[in-house]
Amino acid sequence: MNLIEIDFQLPGEYAANIFGQFDSFMKKIEKTLHISIVLRGDSVKLIGKERDVKKAKEVIDSLTELAKRGNQVTEQNVNYALALSMEDKASDIVGLDKEVICHTVQGKAVKPKTHGQKDYIDAINNKMIVFGVGPAGTGKTYLAMAAAITAFKNNEVNRIIMTRPAIEAGEKLGFLPGDLQSKVDPYLRPLYDALYEIMGADTFLKNMEKGLIEVAPLAYMRGRTLDNAFIVLDEAQNTTPAQMKMFLTRIGFGSKAIITGDLTQKDLPFEAKSGLEEAIQVLGKIDDIGICELTNRDVVRHPLVQKIVTAYDDYENKQAKKKNHRRKENEYHHRK
Repeated sequence: MNLIEIDFQLPGEYAANIFGQFDSFMKKIEKTLHISIVLRGDSVKLIGKERDVKKAKEVIDSLTELAKRGNQVTEQNVNYALALSMEDKASDIVGLDKEVICHTVQGKAVKPKTHGQKDYIDAINNKMIVFGVGPAGTGKTYLAMAAAITAFKNNEVNRIIMTRPAIEAGEKLGFLPGDLQSKVDPYLRPLYDALYEIMGADTFLKNMEKGLIEVAPLAYMRGRTLDNAFIVLDEAQNTTPAQMKMFLTRIGFGSKAIITGDLTQKDLPFEAKSGLEEAIQVLGKIDDIGICELTNRDVVRHPLVQKIVTAYDDYENKQAKKKNHRRKENEYHHRK
């Protein structure tokens, strides 16, 4: 086994950001790419097989470039750069840093963190209706909210409308305390949270009082025509086909609609078809409609969430194969 060494200098002012706490990011690179990293001051030495060492150098260079641009390097950045390195594309992570959607009230830049998220944002910018489908933690709702607030601030739309189906996920609405608004507010809380973080509570409340921002259950959309609005339908996997058709036919002139959902987390009655699933099948070939499928590689929450999503995907695929195998066996015995 032929090992090679590469020595290079790392700018001292970025070292702590790139190495991670207790050099955790370097240890992750070592473990993933099966190399050794020796750190001596600003000097870095990589030891391992040639291909693995070159990948590690590309990953470290990409993280260094992110740090130079003022970013706080995160474990998600490291994981994604490593995943891209398997395709010899680790440097592609730097290109994601160029596109800023907006800034939160604290001044933090909201940007796509994966290529799946960038494709999603590009579709939002270029299409009238966009379906964002994928597992938890891929930023479907948050990025849609960021795009909505940006369009509102730039006077591209007159109002923002956020909606969710108030589906009963294991608990009955009637058992919750308070009036109807109090009963549905828990279902809409994630939308409020994103608005508060990006827009600020005071600005959000002022615009809500003026009717320029509306957060409401999907049932409230019936009978309305929504012109010059940016509309976000969240948790769309819990819509029925009739509800989805009702929503899509509300969209008026000058409006943009983003529909987000995770088809693996339906709370509909058993065997009931999701309106999101049907809409993707029916509308997939219409030019002005974008369909973005995010995957576990686009998960930007804690790395453990990505592992959970992957584990469930593997389990569900195995169960589907077993079910298919049993069905074929039953058909075979039935023919005999």
